[in-house]
Amino acid sequence: MTDPDGERRQHFEKRRDRLAAQYLHPADSRPASSARGLHHAALISGDVERTVLFYQELLEFPLTEIIENRDYPGSTHFFFDIGHSNLLAFFDFPGLDLGPYQEVLGGLHHVAISVEPQRWQYLSGKLAAAGIGVSEHSGVSLYFRDPDGARIELIADPLGEMYGAKVL
Repeated sequence: MTDPDGERRQHFEKRRDRLAAQYLHPADSRPASSARGLHHAALISGDVERTVLFYQELLEFPLTEIIENRDYPGSTHFFFDIGHSNLLAFFDFPGLDLGPYQEVLGGLHHVAISVEPQRWQYLSGKLAAAGIGVSEHSGVSLYFRDPDGARIELIADPLGEMYGAKVL
């Protein structure tokens, strides 16, 4: 009897191993990045006020600016502080009748935001009290959807680590 899932896993494990051997350089020989950091990641909001209430009031990411989107008259571009000079930004596109959130090739799977372990516990309670469906993984990750369906992860691991392993 064959195990198609096992064969599939082995196939992709071999591919990951090949890619790592070819492209993943040891930390001590890896060149410095040409980037300074993530300036902002921009998501789409179906309702500016609802988004502000979710990210600022519920998740406690301070709203830092609201301006007109230079690319679409009447559209709002707004920003939340997610720490370490990083921003989570949003646009609304009134009148465009955009469809619901979708995960597509080239699209967003999730945004992972690092928070201190005590803040992680606190925000977990706030999300539960607000009736937000949360999926917890590995004792450090909370996954949930924002009001427009984007998947957000709050991770209690420090920046540069994932599930106790250094990734940076």
